Amino acid sequence: MKLRLVGNRNAGEPPATVVHGSPDADIVVLVDAAHASMVNAVLAPVQWIPPARVITVLGPGVRLDVPGTAQVVRVGDLGTHLRSARTLLGCGEYTGIGTVAWSWARKAGADTFVSQHGALTPHAPPLPRDSTLLAWSEADGEFWRSGRSDVHHLEVGSQLLWAASEAALDVARPGADTEPITYLGQGHAAEISRARLVEAAIRFCRAHDATYRPHPSEKDKLSLVAHAGLRRAGIRFDTSGAPLATWDRPVVSVFSTGILEMASRGVDAWVDFPRPPAWLGEFWERYGMSRFGGVPTQAPPRPGVEPAQQIARILLEAAA
Repeated sequence: MKLRLVGNRNAGEPPATVVHGSPDADIVVLVDAAHASMVNAVLAPVQWIPPARVITVLGPGVRLDVPGTAQVVRVGDLGTHLRSARTLLGCGEYTGIGTVAWSWARKAGADTFVSQHGALTPHAPPLPRDSTLLAWSEADGEFWRSGRSDVHHLEVGSQLLWAASEAALDVARPGADTEPITYLGQGHAAEISRARLVEAAIRFCRAHDATYRPHPSEKDKLSLVAHAGLRRAGIRFDTSGAPLATWDRPVVSVFSTGILEMASRGVDAWVDFPRPPAWLGEFWERYGMSRFGGVPTQAPPRPGVEPAQQIARILLEAAA
């Protein structure tokens, strides 16, 4: 049974959707957004868990193909539909529905797990207290914990990068090293000023005749103004709409997770940014990202067990 949560507008409650496998389900999976990184981090493990044991909560506006029949309920009543649940998996409590779910988990005494869904910068939101982080690597786990004693971490790897490696190119394509470079835009990022990001994009695209590919989140007014400036500067835009997972041309970016995705698929990928701040240099080093002009970024190590399967195993053990 699938339950759709609707908010009370007067109370400001966020709408969401709950998918019930069974009234006795003991594992809650929280999906804040429908983009690939989130789906790989929290929804992919569901395939390894018996359906009757899972309740899936979809964030506002999220539309995903998940089993179950929808029923409308109010956010404030969420706890009554999770009465048998004892374990929560999500990406954190920094969203509206995340706050609701983690508040329920604390009151219920549920075990909570945060699944890392992207590369970590100093702007990553704090981990919920008393949670266990399911990290891409030991280095990421230590970085996000930041010395806290109330949170713990387990290294499971990245399902996003595992999926990318499954689609790796079988052989090197003739002429790949002479193909035009695609610049992966990150104008939506908060870590670096938009002015510097635009300046870096213009400089690189002009110097290397690269094509600018806007990030899917570059849809706000400031991003559109920045795009107009790039076009006035003579920068070509990729308007194909092709998913990044199907891209096979060399790419460059500032600190996009897409660099690791491309490297995992065997596509040449680099990072570039003039006068990088200290944190960015640490970021590049932590993920093994190669600066443009050197050898391409190497594919990240592939774990022995598929991360989604490993996460499912951890949840099942916690709920036992």
